Amino acid sequence: MLQHKAFKFRIYPSHVQIMQLRKTLGCCRFVFNHLLAKWRHTYQVTGKGLSYNACASQLPDMKREWSWLKEVDSIALQSAVRNLADGYQRHFNKQNYLPRFKSRKHPVQSYTTRYTNGNIAVKENRLQLPKLGWVPYAKSREIEGRILSATVRLAPSGKWFVSLVCEVDIQPLPLTDRILGIDVGIKYLAVPSEGPAMDNPRYTLRYERLLTKWQRILARRKQGGSNWSKAKRKVALIHERIRNSRLDAMHKQTTKWIRENQTICLEDLRIANMMKQRHLAKHIADASWGEMSRQLHYKAKWYGRTIKETPVFAPTSQTCHVCGYKQAEVRDLSVRGWTCVSCQTPHDRDWNAAQNIKAMAQ
Repeated sequence: MLQHKAFKFRIYPSHVQIMQLRKTLGCCRFVFNHLLAKWRHTYQVTGKGLSYNACASQLPDMKREWSWLKEVDSIALQSAVRNLADGYQRHFNKQNYLPRFKSRKHPVQSYTTRYTNGNIAVKENRLQLPKLGWVPYAKSREIEGRILSATVRLAPSGKWFVSLVCEVDIQPLPLTDRILGIDVGIKYLAVPSEGPAMDNPRYTLRYERLLTKWQRILARRKQGGSNWSKAKRKVALIHERIRNSRLDAMHKQTTKWIRENQTICLEDLRIANMMKQRHLAKHIADASWGEMSRQLHYKAKWYGRTIKETPVFAPTSQTCHVCGYKQAEVRDLSVRGWTCVSCQTPHDRDWNAAQNIKAMAQ
């Protein structure tokens, strides 16, 4: 089955290429902000916004008025217009807030270009991008399928990355009859109904002292100076290391679960509401349960697996998976083990919840 799959690599542009990349980022930001202002003005006057075609038709006039827009990739400018139209469409579908003006001071900058007439190509350890030429990249794996688009991104750490979206023929994995229930937590990141529990590496706590040190150094330095910029980049590198470590562990475990099980049962958590508990918010954010669920969902779609979820607020921890008796005292998170008063079965809190998730989701 044909699926869209992204391949992310770090690129190493030259000084001239970096100047061209920054110019492209600035032009895309200018086009987005200019058309966003026109969209808002039109909506205030007429009560109706602008369509994508109405915005895209203004690009030729903008290039005549500001000739420097011709120096960058034209498809990247069109993608900026498409992002604006998609932002308003998602807002009207109540999926996000209204689009806002882009700032050059935002820590993450990116633009997207699409494959047209061979403008994006890969040869050995070099990558060709429109208006940029050949750029060396860290070839960590082979690129599969047909290239559809490329997104160039400037990370807060100052590194440049490219994400190639390709159309890949992904074959489903062989069928199996195994069903797995997964209970997520903080002490253990995940406790499956079968197999060993996944330890919580707590990467944020691991780098907390180093992060605190450099954040204090950053706070003491004058904003905008060269030493301030160095400290800011150091803080971004520490955050990047935390994120990469977390994603690496998550990808390895979710891929293992997908390969071994046909059906995976999860909890339908309201993570945003759980983050309001100030004593647990940092640990919940570090656990990254939402990222685990996201990876399991798209990998299941790729490889022909099934994801099922329990109903919201299902008492998976409080219910005995043997007799079904509900013991309300187990709501206290400090209760890690308990004995059912009905059938006298001893339970581990997380493993019992995993068994209930497996049964309730089915």
